[in-house]
Amino acid sequence: MRDTLQVRRWRLIQRFGWALVVVMFCAVSWVGVGWAQENPLGQVQTQAPPAPKKTAEDSKPVIEGAANVVAHATSNRNARIRVDVNLVLVPATVTDPMNRLVTGLEKENFQVFDDNVGQVIKSFSTEDAPVSIGVVFDLSGSMSSKFMRSQKALTEFLRTSNPKDEFFVVGFNDRPAVIVDYTSEVDDVEARMVMLKPEKRTALIDAVYLAVNKLKDAKYERKALLIISDGGDNRSRYTEGELRRAVRESDVQIYAIGIFDMYAPTPEEQLGPLLLADMCDATGGRMFRVTDVADLGDIATRISAELRNEYVIGYTPSQMKTNGNWRKLKLRLLPPPGLPPLTVHNRQGYYAPSE
Repeated sequence: MRDTLQVRRWRLIQRFGWALVVVMFCAVSWVGVGWAQENPLGQVQTQAPPAPKKTAEDSKPVIEGAANVVAHATSNRNARIRVDVNLVLVPATVTDPMNRLVTGLEKENFQVFDDNVGQVIKSFSTEDAPVSIGVVFDLSGSMSSKFMRSQKALTEFLRTSNPKDEFFVVGFNDRPAVIVDYTSEVDDVEARMVMLKPEKRTALIDAVYLAVNKLKDAKYERKALLIISDGGDNRSRYTEGELRRAVRESDVQIYAIGIFDMYAPTPEEQLGPLLLADMCDATGGRMFRVTDVADLGDIATRISAELRNEYVIGYTPSQMKTNGNWRKLKLRLLPPPGLPPLTVHNRQGYYAPSE
């Protein structure tokens, strides 16, 4: 009889013991899920980008020599600002007084000045070549009311880009992290973004710095950044000066969608628009201010169209020195008669090669 009671007790202990383990496991899982939601970037693991797949381009011969590069510049103009055997390629967009994109201009409508010296244009093209695009997406707490619209705008931007484009996403609040690595699948980005929620502060400078460095691993020579943010930096370790230097040394065109509050309460938020505008202007991109979040999708589509409709102008500097110095770059328009005043957007300069 005693043996029978002991057996029953043991079975009860085993049964309730396993139930207790299951309850504890569920509780830990719940806590883990809750913590992940509170810290959307806390457990993001940034993996190294996959090795680029070989394409038909990889099997083509390399063009060497100044004469050959000039002759083939139109069909091989994947770079942005690049000095290659003394050929400089300058991408540019043109807008009218209504801020609308202007296409259809010809080589004769442009003049190039390198360190204030006029240059002879040797190549000119408007080809829609693929781009490597980094997206810098604000996940700070102030984005809570704008997150859904911003997420949809990002999808619009990616779905209207060149199908061959590759892109990655850097999300940031207190710190930045790569939340979507290099991919050409928009669905990959959408699936990751719906799992995040905005919170905490804004490390904008650190995020842009991370994205600029990551673009060094890009598959294509044409590189661009799209920044979606609503305020200034209040958490970064890098300084504005360090970021400006990194941007100038890079070959990246920067666009920004600024969702700014009309009455910014802090100095950081007040300086946010100026910081973004300076980075965009320096690289030939543009910053778009958003006054109505309902316009986010249209603005994102417009930026995508600009990246696909750039003029690319090539010239050989008449006074090139291999001293590594900064050289100022200016494009001047000679529009056809009858057109309103036009504005050209291009990179402000580049570093000469060093010996």
